[in-house]
Amino acid sequence: MKKILITLSTIIAMTSNSFAGGKVVAPVEAAVVPIPALISPIPLYLGLGAVAAFIKRDGCACADGSAMKDRRFGGVLRAGYDFNDYIGIEARVLKTFGSNTFSTTEHYGLFLKPQYHLLDQMNVYGLLGYGRTTVDYTNGVKSSSNSKNGFSYGAGFEYDFTSEEDEGNYDRDFDGKGDQEKGWGMWVDVQHLLSNAGTMNTDSDVVTAGITYDF
Repeated sequence: MKKILITLSTIIAMTSNSFAGGKVVAPVEAAVVPIPALISPIPLYLGLGAVAAFIKRDGCACADGSAMKDRRFGGVLRAGYDFNDYIGIEARVLKTFGSNTFSTTEHYGLFLKPQYHLLDQMNVYGLLGYGRTTVDYTNGVKSSSNSKNGFSYGAGFEYDFTSEEDEGNYDRDFDGKGDQEKGWGMWVDVQHLLSNAGTMNTDSDVVTAGITYDF
C-alpha cells in the first residue's frame, strides 16, 4: 500500500509541474541523432610509379676480372587485394628503359603481402613471392640475356592522403586503416629480384616509388 501511495504522489507532482500557472508546459524532445552512412570500399588498389634497378655482375675473365655494375630507371605497375588488416596479395610488373644501355631489367611476379598499420594513414609491409626476372646486357658489340624464375622478396611502406572519418562508418573493421581507404596514396619499397643467374653471377635489386589508388 505504501508503494502505491508513493507512485500516486509522484504522478500528481509531475502533473502539477506540467500545468504550473494554468499553462501547459511543452515536453522536452530528445535530439535526433543522424545514423552515419555505411562506407563499403573495395579492398582493391592499383599503383603506377618509377623504378631504379641496380645490377651487379661478376667480371669477365677476358677483361680485368672486376665486377660490372649498372643502374637504370624505368616504370612499375602494381595491383593488390587486402584480405584483412594483416595480409594481402599483390602482383607487379616492372621494366627499365633507355637506348645504348649496358643492361635492361624486366620483372613480373606475385607476392604475399604481410602488413602492419603504424598509423591510421600509414602501414609497413613485406613482399614474399615468386617472380621471373630477365636482365639483358649490351656492350655495343656483344649482347647476352640472363633469366631466372624464383623467390623474390621486399619491404616498404604506404601512406594514405585521404580521410573518410567524417563520412560514415566502415562495414569492415580493418578498412580505413593504413593505406586502405578509398582515394589516393603513395608507396616506397625495395625489392630483391635476382640472385646468381647465368654463367657470370648476376644480382639485381630495385627501389620502387609511386602513386596508388584504393577503390
